[in-house]
Amino acid sequence: MDISIRMKAISPSLTLSITAKAKALKEEGVSIISFGAGEPDFNTPKYIIDAAKKVMESGTIKYTPSSGMLRLRQKIADKFLQEQGLSYKANQIIVSNGAKQSIFNTVAALINEGDEVIILAPYWLTYPEIITVCGGKPICIKGEEKNRFKVTPQQIAQACTSKTKMLILNSPVNPTGAVYTKEEIIAIAKILEDKNIYILSDEIYSKLIYNGQEHFSIACVNEKIKHKTIVVNGVSKTYAMTGWRIGWLAANEQIAKAIDSFQSHSTSNACTISQYAALAALEADNSSEVQQMIATFNSRRIFMLDKLAKIKDIQAIPADGAFYVMVNVAKVYGKKFNGVVLKNSIDFANALLDAGVAVIPAIAFGADECIRLSYAVSKEDIEEGLNRIEKFINMLQ
Repeated sequence: MDISIRMKAISPSLTLSITAKAKALKEEGVSIISFGAGEPDFNTPKYIIDAAKKVMESGTIKYTPSSGMLRLRQKIADKFLQEQGLSYKANQIIVSNGAKQSIFNTVAALINEGDEVIILAPYWLTYPEIITVCGGKPICIKGEEKNRFKVTPQQIAQACTSKTKMLILNSPVNPTGAVYTKEEIIAIAKILEDKNIYILSDEIYSKLIYNGQEHFSIACVNEKIKHKTIVVNGVSKTYAMTGWRIGWLAANEQIAKAIDSFQSHSTSNACTISQYAALAALEADNSSEVQQMIATFNSRRIFMLDKLAKIKDIQAIPADGAFYVMVNVAKVYGKKFNGVVLKNSIDFANALLDAGVAVIPAIAFGADECIRLSYAVSKEDIEEGLNRIEKFINMLQ
């Protein structure tokens, strides 16, 4: 017997592979500093945990509608209106098992065999896999490093064809930490306004923005753009709730209804306990714990960029959002470590593991000249890890 062609098309996650190697070395007693984290290193705030405990003790943990609790969906809709001026009804909100499921549901609902989906490189490595497994064709366009890898409206216009069905826009960007400005997003919207192209706006890092930048959703441009935009967000990053698995999407009623129907036959509702926890998070959005976490990320971002700037032969790309920094390491390709020639980002990452540091090779994100570092780790680990990277660079021959 054989697995399906659909499953064969999926590539294993390089981020999980590197993380697993680092974990195995740690279990063997090897000192490893890992910059691979895609989640906050803080615990979920206590008031959220307490809300989950309360509902567990109440004995009311039952099924909810497949689209999520009405109270939670209404709260999400209220937040869209309060924070971004976006008006949605509760039936236009679908709560899922994390933002990743919201993205998968959207692509599954809208993409037919052979449809093209534009993704902006460097991209989150799951985008092309989801597109492929749903029968679509990922079309990657890459921004210039001098523009923090952000793609221009002209590039998007050139990539559009009669087969283009969707554009995936992610800001702040994983893996670069770049933030598209309001002006840049309006210009992108102008390109797409009169085209029959959906926009999937992945805004999971929307609260993690620094350096005076502000988040702007493409759905805010006008009603025409909003109607064909699916906005995805969740509680994982902002509230340190990755393991709770709560994400959501907002879409026009026709799309939301189709996705609700699909989810009702796949996973049904997201965990009821987690939904109550997410509700508590949104009801106390400006809690001091969350604000302190964001301030800490910003402090680490500045510290990491300052220290990277002092290491020879590598170039950090400035980052204004999320908790990642991309580092161009192509200048050392062709050099050797322990007799092995470093030819690409995978070679670099594997060799760096031997030096006690785990990073993510950015070939997984469509940028093989780079590695991705996460500053969702302590400042002490950042300092030690970057010291090890500098020592590693100096050892190359």
